[in-house]
Amino acid sequence: MEINWVIITVVLVCAIALILYLIKKNQKDKKEVTKFFNRDTSIRKESEPDEDEEY
Repeated sequence: MEINWVIITVVLVCAIALILYLIKKNQKDKKEVTKFFNRDTSIRKESEPDEDEEY
């Protein structure tokens, strides 16, 4: 049985392209999440106290 190097090469190139795409997309999502959590939260209304808390 002979190894078909063309098919192995195509599969490896596709796998590398997929990995690079996922890394790039992850970096983009990371920037968006960082922006979301760094927003100024002072504009939001104060939430209602929990029922467990006693004053």
